[in-house]
Formats: sequence, structure tokens, C-alpha cells
Amino acid sequence: MRAALDASTGNNRYFLALGAAALDLWSDLPQELQESLFERAVVFGHKSERDESLREQLAKFLHDHHARTQHG
Repeated sequence: MRAALDASTGNNRYFLALGAAALDLWSDLPQELQESLFERAVVFGHKSERDESLREQLAKFLHDHHARTQHG
């Protein structure tokens, strides 16, 4: 399945649109679904040993943009 979802297939527009929609709806999603999407994003985004910090970076990004945890 991962090969079918590889962004290098030329489907970047669809990946970006779906990702933006998921982020836009993030606050409305049940926590279980948020956790599943987060874990799947980590798996799909992890391409090399350099990506070990992806989990932390993604968590910070969501924390900074998530309405329920946003500062200020």
C-alpha cells in the first residue's frame, strides 16, 4: 500500500489537499482517529534514519496548529 501512496507518483496535489483537509478538521476528529492519523503520518514520512526526529517535529507542528493546544 505504501508504494501506491508514494508522493513521487505525481499525485502531490491530492496528498496536499487531503493533508490540508485532515489538518483543518483535526480539532473535530476523535482522539483515537487523531492518534491513528498521526502514527500513519510518522510511518509514511519516515524514509531514512535522518527522519528519527519526525515524530517529535510532527507532534510540535500539531501542538502549534491544533486549536485545543495552541498557545496564546
